[in-house]
Amino acid sequence: MDNTLMNDGVLEALAFKLGNEEYGIKILKVQEIRGYESVTRIASAPEHVKGVVNLRGTIVPIVDMRIKFKLGEPTYNQFTVVIILNIQDRVVGMVVDSVSDVISLTADQIKPAPDLGGALTTDYLVGLGTVDERMIILVDIDRLMSSEEMGVIESIAA
Repeated sequence: MDNTLMNDGVLEALAFKLGNEEYGIKILKVQEIRGYESVTRIASAPEHVKGVVNLRGTIVPIVDMRIKFKLGEPTYNQFTVVIILNIQDRVVGMVVDSVSDVISLTADQIKPAPDLGGALTTDYLVGLGTVDERMIILVDIDRLMSSEEMGVIESIAA
């Protein structure tokens, strides 16, 4: 468990759903939550980069996490939201199925991410959080949006 993600021994995380799974990211990365709106498609962008939106004068790339995680064909409905994030001094939108709530996890509620061997890259997993009967996959959004991917997003936004 990376203690830099915790403040005073507590991880405050925004919980959201992708498919049947619940994920969490550090709340301090979240700028705002918006309903899904149509985006301006960018030619030759990776499939999971849906396009860009103009957010109060800032061009914001929109990444669909369902496509990035290969969770099947996404559907957009009244529950679909865009989480606006500040990642590596860049504003990025992340499309998810829905937002659950804000959770507080102590270190003893977070178990290490399982080692899945070489089959899957799990560098971006912080661990698995448990709240009551819920299992929440904790994601380090900075690692997930790798520097290589941020370069692609940066060039799209420019």
